[in-house]
Amino acid sequence: MEQTLTNIENLLLERHEISDPDNADFDLRSPQQMIESMSSVTGVLTTVLSGIAAISLLVGGIGIMNIMLVTVTERTKDIGLLKAIGAKRKDILSQFLIESLVLTLFGGIFGVIIGAVLTYFASTAMGIHFIVSLKSILLAVGVSAAVGLLFGWYPAKKASELNPIDALRYE
Repeated sequence: MEQTLTNIENLLLERHEISDPDNADFDLRSPQQMIESMSSVTGVLTTVLSGIAAISLLVGGIGIMNIMLVTVTERTKDIGLLKAIGAKRKDILSQFLIESLVLTLFGGIFGVIIGAVLTYFASTAMGIHFIVSLKSILLAVGVSAAVGLLFGWYPAKKASELNPIDALRYE
């Protein structure tokens, strides 16, 4: 391969009438060099997109936590009533964790659908066939569920620790 590149370079230098190879008006690269360049670019893109995804998950998680905290505040009397008639801490905790989980699962599934539609249009527009594996889809929905449980934990814990008497007095 190197000999072929050298022969091509010599031929081009001769045809372009260039005596010093350092002054060449062309650049030759082997297929291996092109693969290495593409791998480097792909690595950088993967890192950047992973960072964007992490920030998006953090922002989404904080949004879920805020929504759930507002829900706890709005339903304080209901929580107090549930506790007054015998609901245990784990019952309230489970209820709010399930709500958070369902909310994020719907968001994750909706995101997968939007991603599939955008991938289809990008494939059609670029003439490149993109493949989205089932593993990627399951990972996306699983991460979505994990974010829901992680960021729903604090509001659920706060709801489960409410004193029923204080909760029933809440206005």
